[in-house]
Amino acid sequence: MKKSIMLFTMLIVGVLLSACGQGKTAPKEKGEKLQVVATYSIVYDIVKNVGGDLVDVHSLAPIGSDPHQYDPLPADVALTTDADVVFYNGLNLEEGNAWFTKLMETAGKAGEDAPVFRVSEGVEPMLLSSMDHLGEEDPHAWLDVRNGIKYVENVRKSLKKIDPENADIYDENADAYITELKALHEEIVEKMNQIPEERRILVTSEGAFKYFSKAYDFNAAYIWEINSHHEGTPEQLTTIIATINEEKVQALFLETSIDPRSMEMVSRETNVPIKGKIFTDSLGKPGDDGDTYVKMLRWNADMIYSGLNQ
Repeated sequence: MKKSIMLFTMLIVGVLLSACGQGKTAPKEKGEKLQVVATYSIVYDIVKNVGGDLVDVHSLAPIGSDPHQYDPLPADVALTTDADVVFYNGLNLEEGNAWFTKLMETAGKAGEDAPVFRVSEGVEPMLLSSMDHLGEEDPHAWLDVRNGIKYVENVRKSLKKIDPENADIYDENADAYITELKALHEEIVEKMNQIPEERRILVTSEGAFKYFSKAYDFNAAYIWEINSHHEGTPEQLTTIIATINEEKVQALFLETSIDPRSMEMVSRETNVPIKGKIFTDSLGKPGDDGDTYVKMLRWNADMIYSGLNQ
């Protein structure tokens, strides 16, 4: 286990001593908002859209951070303990570093009947192929808008289970959101189809765009497959540089939540420009580009289109 896990254990002792009910919350009074915890900002935004004014949502991993290896704070333990419902991505995103499982155990929300829901239920997982992660699930399903719609359906179902009195409102919010996402999917399909087939090679630092590439007919290339302890190794860099040269790639893309140094080195070695930043594991900051799920997906499509269609 990482040192950070040990630090996390020490930090939560004080919270455990003061927390009561081991994760059970008092019944909600009429008109009182549901207290919701989401593991990262993309799920946070989806829950906000479905729950609307009926929910207060807290994202554990802050905007701009990596949810793969997040280290929960004592405040996160307290919020999770008191939460009416918890939403997480699954597909190896939070579980890969064990932080989510440990947090649920600490907050008293590890039982079968705990109000903890995986938003990726029903998604057909893609599998990782690198030796360090062979056969593990690729978590980045939300980059295919159609999977995002499944996330919305799962959030709707879960909120209605927790708060059946407001089921009609959750249905109305979810239906409107799904309509918006379906239109966005068609918009992205139309835009990506304008890129010549020979240019549809999407090079990123992390291999997070497999679902996107499958949905919109791209070839995905990357320096490393998933954020871990082995990022930007000499072997990885040599491999991606060879791919870029062989395929005559015209543009590189850098994720907003990734250290830029590896991609900057690849750009220098290949003389291929980094065309811009795209979003993967996090939304943009409030008021900035990509600060909602819809906006980040549209931003990515626009950036990829402008970078590869020149």
